[in-house]
Amino acid sequence: MLYHPDLEIDPAKALAKIEKIIEGSGGKITNTDNWGKRRLAYKIKDLEHAVYVFYTVQMPADVMGKVEQTLNMTDEVIRFLIIRPDLKAAAKAEVLKAEKAKKAAERGEAEEAESERPEKAKALDQEQE
Repeated sequence: MLYHPDLEIDPAKALAKIEKIIEGSGGKITNTDNWGKRRLAYKIKDLEHAVYVFYTVQMPADVMGKVEQTLNMTDEVIRFLIIRPDLKAAAKAEVLKAEKAKKAAERGEAEEAESERPEKAKALDQEQE
C-alpha cells in the first residue's frame, strides 16, 4: 500500500484507519512492514514519493470488493495492490529450504569428522594421492 508522502511524519492515524477498514470487514492483519518514504518509479497523482507499507492480511474472498472500494475512496492511500498468495509455491519453497538445510548440516558433520581425524591418517591419505 502506498500512502501520501505527507503522512511520513505521523502515519499512525492513517495506519489505524486502514487497519479499521480491514478488520471491520472481517479481515485480520497478521503482519505489517513499514518501509518508509521512498521515491516512486513514476509520478502518481503528481507525487514523486510515497510511504510504502506492506500488509499481510487474512480476509474472506467475498469482502475483497468492498475493501477495494473503500481503499479507492480513502485520501491517504494513493495506490494499493491486493494479491492472493500461491500456497503451492510457498509450500514447495519451504520443502526446498528444509532439504538445503539438511544437506548443509550433513556437509558440516562431514567436515567435523575430517577435522577430528589424526594427523598421521591425513598425511597417509595425502601420500596416496
